[in-house]
Amino acid sequence: TIGRSKEQSESCKERVMVLQYYAHVRENANGDKEYQTVAQHLTETAELCRGFATVFGAKADGELAGLTHDIGKCTSAFQDRLLNGGSIVDHATAGAMVCARRGNRYVSACVAGHHGGLADFGNMQTARKDDGTFYGRLLKGRDEQCLERCGDSGVALPPLTVSAAQKLDPLQASFWTRMLYSCLVDADFLNTEQFMNGERGRGRYDDIPTLLARLHAYIKPWRQPKTELNRLRWEILNTCIEAGSKPKGVYMLTVPTGGGKTVASLAFALRHAVEHGMQRVIYVIPYTSIIDQNAQVFRDILGSGNVLEHHSGVQFDLSDGAPAEAVRKALATENWDMPVVVTTAVQFFESMYAARSSGCRKLHNLANSVIIFDEAQMLPLPHLRPCVAAMASLAEQFGSTVVLCTATQPSLDDLLHTYAPDCPVTELCPQTAALHDCFRRVTFQQVGVLTDEALAEQLSEQRQVLCIVNSRKAAQSVYALLPLEGSYHLSTLMIPAQRQALLGEIRERLRRGEPCRVVSTSLIEAGVDVDFPAVYRELAGLDSIMQAAGRCNREGKRPAEESVVTIFQRIELPPLLFQPAIGAAKEALDDDRDPAAPETMTRYFHSLRSLTGDALDKQGVIKAFTQGIEGCEFPFRTVAETFHLIDRNTYTVYIPYGEGAALLRRLQDGECSKELYRKLGRYAVSVYDKHFQALYDAGALLTAREASALDSDSAILTDLTLYSETTGLTLEPETGKAEFI
Repeated sequence: TIGRSKEQSESCKERVMVLQYYAHVRENANGDKEYQTVAQHLTETAELCRGFATVFGAKADGELAGLTHDIGKCTSAFQDRLLNGGSIVDHATAGAMVCARRGNRYVSACVAGHHGGLADFGNMQTARKDDGTFYGRLLKGRDEQCLERCGDSGVALPPLTVSAAQKLDPLQASFWTRMLYSCLVDADFLNTEQFMNGERGRGRYDDIPTLLARLHAYIKPWRQPKTELNRLRWEILNTCIEAGSKPKGVYMLTVPTGGGKTVASLAFALRHAVEHGMQRVIYVIPYTSIIDQNAQVFRDILGSGNVLEHHSGVQFDLSDGAPAEAVRKALATENWDMPVVVTTAVQFFESMYAARSSGCRKLHNLANSVIIFDEAQMLPLPHLRPCVAAMASLAEQFGSTVVLCTATQPSLDDLLHTYAPDCPVTELCPQTAALHDCFRRVTFQQVGVLTDEALAEQLSEQRQVLCIVNSRKAAQSVYALLPLEGSYHLSTLMIPAQRQALLGEIRERLRRGEPCRVVSTSLIEAGVDVDFPAVYRELAGLDSIMQAAGRCNREGKRPAEESVVTIFQRIELPPLLFQPAIGAAKEALDDDRDPAAPETMTRYFHSLRSLTGDALDKQGVIKAFTQGIEGCEFPFRTVAETFHLIDRNTYTVYIPYGEGAALLRRLQDGECSKELYRKLGRYAVSVYDKHFQALYDAGALLTAREASALDSDSAILTDLTLYSETTGLTLEPETGKAEFI
């Protein structure tokens, strides 16, 4: 190097080093470059991938995926890209071709998509090399001689084996492929991260036996209950602990409201995981509004560092100087490797049908885990079949135990048996049916149709009362008729930050015995911890009515006969979305049947399924994998793009209210960080397309046309006169009268 500049010497070094194939390059603290060879990366990734896949009997497939995924980096074109900043190179197709030539199309698809995502397989007979399908990609790779251009990777491939997926039907094979894809993606990311960044603080959690010991220490004071109600709760809890020794499978946990199912289900899960050497416990909860309190219970019992709360409303910090626990949790959101994970049904089920690496990466950590679906009756009916199929696959194919946990158990036995025929459905706590009357804390009455004026008059006569209606428009209408003092409105037209603050104020007024009349949509009824002496519930599904009843005399401090849940109907027809459930509820409640009786609930769910008919798979997900779509096999990407648990015909309106104003200024200045968008979620309202258009026509929105940081489905409210502290975003803005801020 004598007489050469540093730049010339470095260039010379890199030209020489290209004789060796490299997967990654990094710069160390001294400014020197360090290299990971392709052989090192393939071998280390294969070891991780093999270990992940062994959990569900796919050890050989996992090893093959790991050893082949980056063979395409053994080309001069990729080395030029890595070392000299050359053009982007397809480095995945070569490894996919290796697997395909070995007769393993499922592993081949995982390798082909390990960066870009799982593609639709397409049709082997009609595929063209430019059609964007998996088969088309293999044809293109053959024509462009992707594999022939590769040098020796330096690793030896394992002997030929028959893939574990070969014996599966198409639906099972689709779940298996995503699971193996998850193993490969996570292994690849982890090994790359280890080389590029070193130890970032992953792991270091307490093991499951330690967590079980903590649970036992937490519940020890409960062993000598002083009240009859607590004695019954202890009986349920103890039954669940003992049931932990049962075999893996599918279970129901039907516990009356107030029976302590949150801790009881955790007790079963931890004992069961210890008995069977399982990896983790995952809680799936329908709404973010009830996740916070459940996750806090788990943190109190198990320690904050062992519980990951993962949903859109939680902010994670990976910035320099962030606390170690915050970094560990931020990293754990990528692959769910913590011992206890609490998430939403949307996050869970959309991941089960995802195709992108970011959505699928966590999936392999669902295998050999205890997965509890809290409030299972709230699974959305239009997507019930694909949801149940996903749950069943975890139990049948991947060694997990699934628990449906609720006070009002839906009728899913037939669907579960369809997709997991070898897993009988067993009730964990059969004595709770006999204990039903012991937990009765309310009396029901039906009063027929009420005008909003008559309803408001009855509510005004109550000192403390909760009224739940079926629409945001109804909530605003009834609230407007109440006296201002001590009256509150709650709906999703209000930003989450404000709803949370109001709930704190409501709880405090209830505690002090002050006047407190609340009109709310159903957001308050699913597990929100409030305790009213009286509840009014507009006729809805019977499960919703029972959830509403759980907000009345919640602590059992008043006699049941003095704690009345009034079921009423409004003159205005309910939204179409509610009509099947309302029809089933009317049928179940005929002849003045007791709404709280288990047999009434059974009647309701059977009636609901009957009224719904075959509309349990709105987007045809199951048919897409069992029969294909217009000749296309395994349409992974198409299904992932269309399967949404919540209809996406909604728009996000950001409200410059409180701290949200400063956050939105950052957004308008061009900041696009994940951390900023997470914080903005607390100052956002979701509206349907007609509502969004009305606000736009009123000149009240700043859209993506004016602010590049916004996407086409979001906007910023520019007229704060359209946002009320008491009722949230107006439903009917006056066109042309907005005043800009």
